[in-house]
Amino acid sequence: MSDWFVPCALFLFGCIIGSFLNVCIVRIPGEISVVFPGSHCPVCKKKIAFYDNIPLVSYLLLGAKCRNCSAPIPLHYFMVELCTPVIMLLLFYRFGMSWDLAVSFVFCSALVVITFIDLEHQIIPDVISLPGIPLAFLCSFFVPWTTPVQSLLGIAFGGGVLYAFALVYRLVTGKEGMGMGDVKLLAMIGAFLGWEGALAALLLGSFAGSVIGVFLIVWNGRDFRYAIPFGPFLSAGAFCSLLYGERLISLYLSLGGS
Repeated sequence: MSDWFVPCALFLFGCIIGSFLNVCIVRIPGEISVVFPGSHCPVCKKKIAFYDNIPLVSYLLLGAKCRNCSAPIPLHYFMVELCTPVIMLLLFYRFGMSWDLAVSFVFCSALVVITFIDLEHQIIPDVISLPGIPLAFLCSFFVPWTTPVQSLLGIAFGGGVLYAFALVYRLVTGKEGMGMGDVKLLAMIGAFLGWEGALAALLLGSFAGSVIGVFLIVWNGRDFRYAIPFGPFLSAGAFCSLLYGERLISLYLSLGGS
């Protein structure tokens, strides 16, 4: 029983944090306070009772509808409340009950918010990525997967490589090919994971984005000018790099050397 207590407690805690992340996802793009007012239906404005605000459970019991006005509750509420505790458990099994768990969970929570905002609005809010860069650098003094020097190199690499790509693309095509939000996001990832982690996140994100992007273009009958947000793929790549970065780099070097 004791073996299950900590994972179950962490899962429940992750659900609660996921509920708060949903507030951030909905309110940050509109520059609305994430504290006040309290949770309410965006359609009828009625305050949500505590028993209708239980992570995961309330969404299912209400049938994904507001109790008062029957307005549909977007699926992303459930997805965020499910993804966040799953991420917490994966980090727990990677780092155990430690400072590394707390720091990495804060980082991944920021990635969750960025992912869902970018999917919905095609923006990556500066209010997350810009403060995240110095905070991630400060964390580099205490975490085992990077150092302050590596963090600074990660900021330079993460921000520089995407900015250079965006600049070259604009000069060649006369169009914007990469938003500055992606540049700042990769700089934040580099600050947290170092330049090697940023490289792994970029490679993984680019590969996943290319595969899924082509599928979506074909599925929707669009051409290759169809805009697909890159932030979610960078975030997924950063998460994989955080969990399996050393293995991924070793695998890449072994393949390159064979």
